[in-house]
Amino acid sequence: MSALSLAVRDSNTMLRRNLLHARRYPSLTLNLLLTPIMLLLLFVYIFGDAMSAGIGGTNRSDYIAYIVPGILLMTIGSTVIGAAVSVSTDMSEGIIARFRTMAIHRGSVIVGHVVGSVLQVLASLVLVGAVAVAIGFRSSGATALEWLAAFGLLALFALALTWIAVGMGMASPNAEAAGNMAMPLILLPLISSAFIPAATMPGWFRPIAEYQPFTPAIETLRGLLLGTEIGHNGWLAIAWCLALTVLGYLWTKSLYARDPAAH
Repeated sequence: MSALSLAVRDSNTMLRRNLLHARRYPSLTLNLLLTPIMLLLLFVYIFGDAMSAGIGGTNRSDYIAYIVPGILLMTIGSTVIGAAVSVSTDMSEGIIARFRTMAIHRGSVIVGHVVGSVLQVLASLVLVGAVAVAIGFRSSGATALEWLAAFGLLALFALALTWIAVGMGMASPNAEAAGNMAMPLILLPLISSAFIPAATMPGWFRPIAEYQPFTPAIETLRGLLLGTEIGHNGWLAIAWCLALTVLGYLWTKSLYARDPAAH
């Protein structure tokens, strides 16, 4: 068996293992998924009319269209926390140390976590998207190509944040610390353009919203789904995704390669 086919076989085995764990213990994923859904319902039904007026809309449906792209990106940030917790659990319980002694491809353990997390994120996006459609979200004439680009952006962003989350999990001493370390992945969307335009924020606060990865990704997704101006946000979103993917990969690789006794 070639090295490539061995890596694919072992990675597929580790992927099945992680998906089986997610199926047997769904409470973590469901708890993380509840955050974006509850925020969506809260902002639409409690603050919808007032927030719609704030963005120049005429009714609640205008704000639904505005908020859904941000909620979808928040769903990614929320769901990948499960990857950080799962990796940290494997590290602290010694199963990864055990895998190191077995005749399996060295990187298959991490690949299984990453691919499994991305698949869980995509499933979460479908569920949150279905809730959004059920409460009135409608795409404003997006073409098939724009829908494909929107899906590609979500998948790329999910991959980037998953690598960061896996690195956080490997760097944390236990699952609780991993969850705490990954909290910025939920908090950053709250200070982005997800709920209100960045231009309406106070001058001292606006740079925080503008110069972070979520805002250009949200604006790009909003433009693809609603036909609004994307401008330079598309390139910024892709650049952020690639940079975070490379950073997360190198960080995870360095942590995984170090002496197990150092963990």
